[in-house]
Amino acid sequence: MLSHDRIWAAIDALAKSHSLSASGLARKAGLDPTSFNKSKRFTGEGRARWPSTESIAKALRATGTSLSDFMSLVEERAPDVSEIMSKYSLPPLRNVPLLGFAEAGTGGFFDDGGFPVGQGWDEVQFPGSDHDNVYALEVSGSSMEPLYRDGDIIIVQPGASFRKRDRVVVKTKEGEVMAKELARKTATQIELVSLNPEHEDRVIPMKDVEWIARIVWASQ
Repeated sequence: MLSHDRIWAAIDALAKSHSLSASGLARKAGLDPTSFNKSKRFTGEGRARWPSTESIAKALRATGTSLSDFMSLVEERAPDVSEIMSKYSLPPLRNVPLLGFAEAGTGGFFDDGGFPVGQGWDEVQFPGSDHDNVYALEVSGSSMEPLYRDGDIIIVQPGASFRKRDRVVVKTKEGEVMAKELARKTATQIELVSLNPEHEDRVIPMKDVEWIARIVWASQ
């Protein structure tokens, strides 16, 4: 049945099947990032607001999804997201720990390799194999714009090899955590380029670096 709640549920399922948030799907489709947000699904008076056929068409085009597959998501007996992912050869989803940047800067949360220790973390789903040693960080503030915005999720992999122009998260021994582009690393220092031109580049002595993790994925 074609109903308001099923259309929006199908959009959510489409986003999830491509490891995107609702706003991430909208951005990928070239729409305003808030187009598919839950706050846009009803008017201020509580009247149902439907997505336009144009916005749906752009979302399908951006994800390479056929109309028939989208309509199967609309139906009450919509296929499981994993079924759609399998059809489009997308890797399976698994849960990984989610931290905020404030938590990442606090001592005691990481082992020597820069991976979260303990239990009780929030989690997000990430497309990858079980042996990937990764976790998620939620971006806060504007220091990483325009590449990463407030609320975006980035996936980092401690211990992964990295090279010039890779994007990395660096934590200093003083507890500062930053995401920047690697310009150069020597035995004595690391040179980092800011993603936001309004923030300065950094040169940090290696003796002051606690860990470096390469950014391998972002949910935008």
